Amino acid sequence: MTAVSLEHATVPADAGEVTLLIARRVEPGYEVAFERWAKGILDSAAAFPGHLGYGLFRSSGGDAPWFLVHRFQDAEACRAWQESPERAAWFADCRGHHHSEVARRELTGMETWFATPGSTRPAPPRWKMAISATLAIYPISVLGSLFLVPHLATLPLLLSSAVVACVFNVLMTYVAMPAVSRLLRAWLTP
Repeated sequence: MTAVSLEHATVPADAGEVTLLIARRVEPGYEVAFERWAKGILDSAAAFPGHLGYGLFRSSGGDAPWFLVHRFQDAEACRAWQESPERAAWFADCRGHHHSEVARRELTGMETWFATPGSTRPAPPRWKMAISATLAIYPISVLGSLFLVPHLATLPLLLSSAVVACVFNVLMTYVAMPAVSRLLRAWLTP
């Protein structure tokens, strides 16, 4: 699957966010028209209040679907977009593009860390997600306490806490959670 565009989200994931993942199958020969339509609907959604970012991923070929991804600050913002006249207008104007929705998932909170791209499989139980997150944050906490916190001792508490939170968040999102979810994949979603 090749990325067409991916808007960088500026807000870290939290329990209130909703990620909407839509898979659409496009008939051969209609990819250009679909991509133009998809880019238009994604740009329209991006201007909506509470929209945090989006992505459009091309099919990997054959019968594989295209993926549209939206991030919203909360369920209310997601619902407002899905029920909006702007979205309805885009769907009213997609006749002749020869594409159809084949799957849709709404992911909230930690579920986004455990979602398998291209899969509509449900997220693992929350207790498994909590154990996995604990296994991911523990080494970061220990190493941060040993190597980072001592260097921040002279900073004001609010500033040093902000640095720790930022570093921990980045390490959790890009290093620890991908590694832990990959290592525990068979246990998380048997």
